[in-house]
Amino acid sequence: MTDTLILIDIQAAFDDPFWGRRNNKTAEANAAKLLDHWRAQGWPLIHVCHSSKTPGSPLAPGQPGHAFKPEVTPLPGETIIEKSVNSAFIGTDLLDRLQKNGAKKLVICGLTTPHCVSTTSRMAANYGFEVMLVEDACAAFSSNADMSWKPGATPLDPQLVHDSAVAHLHGEFVTARQTVSFLERVS
Repeated sequence: MTDTLILIDIQAAFDDPFWGRRNNKTAEANAAKLLDHWRAQGWPLIHVCHSSKTPGSPLAPGQPGHAFKPEVTPLPGETIIEKSVNSAFIGTDLLDRLQKNGAKKLVICGLTTPHCVSTTSRMAANYGFEVMLVEDACAAFSSNADMSWKPGATPLDPQLVHDSAVAHLHGEFVTARQTVSFLERVS
């Protein structure tokens, strides 16, 4: 069975300034490259959509931010999993779908690196999947590191937040790669 591509929460809400400064402005373009390659090969792929239950959230159903970004909008017939928590495995049928399809290896990308991408990647590894994280098809925000618990602290740099999240995943839960080198390996 070919690797399954999982695109996590690449939604318009993440264009909102609410999230703060962001690293990796090319994450969506890199995710689109992965998606285009998967589609061209006819390989299995899954889009994950965060459907927030928090009132007023830009990620709530019915809000403009709930929509997938144009470069990764699902085509008719492509699988969409809706979740309301960080992990795409909680409260969804993702695990059942992957098991029924005989998936062994997952390729993960999306938003945001330290939250939904990390949580889903960790759970995938704990479920026994081999996980490849295409880290430059992911991004983080300064708001991903809430420092409100520490008096006088300033928001962390989004690149530091991203790199730290990837460093904590790589080697234990995932193998981290970049888009170009990863696509060269699977082409």
